[in-house]
Amino acid sequence: MRGRGDGETRGKDRRESLHCSASARLRVSVVNLNSRNFSRAVAVPMSFSLLNGSTGVNETDEVLIRRSQKGDRIAFEELIRRTARLVFSRHYLETGNTHRSEDLAQETFLVGWRKIGHVVDPKGFRPWLLSVAHSVYIDSARLEGRKKRSATSDASSSNRAAESLHELADDRPAPDESAQRDEARQQLLEVLRSLPEEYRLPITLRYIAGADYETIGKQLGLTNGSLRGLLNRGMAQLRAAMKAVVTEDL
Repeated sequence: MRGRGDGETRGKDRRESLHCSASARLRVSVVNLNSRNFSRAVAVPMSFSLLNGSTGVNETDEVLIRRSQKGDRIAFEELIRRTARLVFSRHYLETGNTHRSEDLAQETFLVGWRKIGHVVDPKGFRPWLLSVAHSVYIDSARLEGRKKRSATSDASSSNRAAESLHELADDRPAPDESAQRDEARQQLLEVLRSLPEEYRLPITLRYIAGADYETIGKQLGLTNGSLRGLLNRGMAQLRAAMKAVVTEDL
């Protein structure tokens, strides 16, 4: 019968192998990093149903907000369509998890609908909505923290069963290609999160959420020239930051 120590050693070797493979992917991506490569590296299968944008309604945001404050759900649904990528991108930047980001985005809009009356200046709707998104994320993180602490306190009762299953876990196949890609993606996201705020959201909207320049400009209140400048400078900083990470791993 194999000893537990042998199993732990093999598990550690597999984890180190996975880390080395993901790091190698990161090093390769740094060599020829450009917007297309970055988009491919962090691509996520978004299924959030309202990411397709506006349905062609001509009303301005200000009109839709006033209508929403009077209880017009159709008007608020149009606001959701116009801001879905923005909210999803904010949550994905924080979590790096597609499904959780979708759930948090939907919760953000539910809270936004309940509190739409708090919007005094319609021009500040998007910053207000992002502040709602931040509060939703913080509340979710706190809840997850409480769940983890509760699970930890109950863990002692199941230690024996976990030890009995240890060898079975050791016999599982090594992490596959998708797991390696996921680790590399998470490393890229960590680097992206380290950039100044003014670069993080535009890059996320453009290269992760796939929004076009016009959409991003409207979401963030930027001219086309200003947006392109931010993206160029942001990608330059991203390349520099990734090279620093790769150098540390060598």
